[in-house]
This record gives sequence, structure tokens and C-alpha cells, in this order.
Amino acid sequence: MAFPEPKLKKPELPKKLQSTLQCKQGAVRAVRFNVDGNYCLTCGSDKSLKLWNPHKGTLLKSYSGHGYEVLDAAGSFDNSQLCSCGADKTVVLWDVATGQVIRKFRGHAGKVNCVQFNEEATVILSGSIDSSVRCWDCRSRRPDPIQVLDEAKDGISSLKVSGHEILTGSVDNCIRRYDLRAGQLYSDYVGSPITCVCFSKDGQCTLAASLDSTLRLLDKDTGELLGEYTGHKNVTYKMDCCLSDRDTHIGSCSEDGKVYFWDLVEGSLAVSLPVSNTAVQSLSFHPTESCLLTAAEGLVQLWREESYVAEEGGPA
Repeated sequence: MAFPEPKLKKPELPKKLQSTLQCKQGAVRAVRFNVDGNYCLTCGSDKSLKLWNPHKGTLLKSYSGHGYEVLDAAGSFDNSQLCSCGADKTVVLWDVATGQVIRKFRGHAGKVNCVQFNEEATVILSGSIDSSVRCWDCRSRRPDPIQVLDEAKDGISSLKVSGHEILTGSVDNCIRRYDLRAGQLYSDYVGSPITCVCFSKDGQCTLAASLDSTLRLLDKDTGELLGEYTGHKNVTYKMDCCLSDRDTHIGSCSEDGKVYFWDLVEGSLAVSLPVSNTAVQSLSFHPTESCLLTAAEGLVQLWREESYVAEEGGPA
């Protein structure tokens, strides 16, 4: 007997403030969920990188080794390693358990804005204000990168890796997608400096935030503009954008202290979260649940959908 498919609940957006982390590391420059969403990383202006369980509100470890502000970080697929980058021009590979620096990669000529592992965590990719993306081999002792992508005419602000593709956003107003299997570079001109780029979960679209206070959803293969999302303010700072866990909504930080979500298809504003009195610097959406992390000043806040009930033993 065939059982009916369980009905998927209508996606709910995280609107309820669940908990707040006092990070105590100066301004939090970036907050990032790990691959399964159980932990998160916070990058501090005091040169520290911290690993948390945001659902319990516990600090698990601090990592110190950067010489200046930490600007971005990422965890490996198996949670055994971290990579981070910062204003000291370095990219650092860390051992999660011991807190030790495994490798420090030097080669960028300016501050490094963004960092990502490839899927197997064998290569780290870093994007810098020096307008290059550098690819570093985690397993080799060689000090120089295995590849340099230097097509951008200005600083790289954002970088994402998905399978065999690298997506970059630059201050030169261009989104670039490198298809490593085909050996092709695809470039889309947006007309305003780009501060953040993302792949959609289904791999069909790319999302770009730019300094004209507009988010644009593009067809990945054709470059066709599928949607524009406005209402937030982003004219000065590098701000994160994201897609929700099921690609139903587009989210963005804003300089007015809120986080905005739009319906992806309709383009209408769905919710604005009152996060802070100052600009919201960073956000991270949970990979599989309706759960959001936001960073403003020295605080990280965890948001959940209104119907969410905390499990026994967890924070209320």
C-alpha cells in the first residue's frame, strides 16, 4: 500500500528572537553557520575567531592568530577544520579541536574579504581587496597558491563555491562565474558595486546585493534578470544577502538596523526584523531549518519561526 507523501508545511520565516550571544570580540564582522547548522563562527574586530553552539548559547572555543580584524570564516564539511581571513592579508587554516593554526597562507596584497572551502576541504579560496581570488592547497607545504583568478578590475567582496563552480562579486560591478569543468568564465555586469553573491539551493539562480540598495536574482545560465528586491538601505557597507532554506524568500542586511525578507516569486516584502539601532553587518541562514543568525555591533542574535518550540533542555 502506498502511503501519501507527507505535506510540506508552508515555509515560515524566522520572526521570533530566540536568544542573544554577547560575543565580547569587538564588532562582529561576520557570523556563519557551519555545514549542518548546529554551530556557528563569529569573526571579531579584536582579531579573534570564535566557535559557538548558538542554540544553547555556549562558547566552545576561541581561535587567535590573526594580526588584525577577522573578516570571514568557514567550516569544513566534516567540522574538523576552519578557515578564516582578515585585514592582515592572511588566510588561516585551523584545527577545530586543538585551536592550533595548521597553515597561514600569505600572498594577497591587501585585506582579504571572503573565504570558502571547496566541497572536500582540500582547497581554500580567498577573495581580496587586491582584486584577485587565490586558491590554496590545504595539503601541500607550498607557500604559493595553486591558482590565481585575477579577471576582476577591483576588489573582490564576496565568493561562493558550489561543486565545480566559483561565484565572485566585485566592486567593479561584475558577477563572475567560473565553470571549472568547462573551463569557462561567465560575467554579468550589474551597474553598481557588488557586496554579496549567493547560489540558490537548487543551483539554477544567482543572487547579488549591490550598493544601489537593490538585490538582483539572475538566471545562472543565461544571466537573465528574474527579480529585483528593494526597500532596504545598502549604499556604504558590505552587507550579506541570502536565500531561505527552501529558496522561497530572499533575505538581506540593511544599514537601517533591520533584516528584510522578500517573497522570491512575487518580489513583495514579507517581513522586516528590528535587529539593531545600527547597521546589521552580517547574517547567516540555517541550511535546513527556518532559523537565522544576525550580527550587529558586538551581538549575535538567533531568530526562529513563531511556531517554533524549544526542545527540552535547550534555551527557552
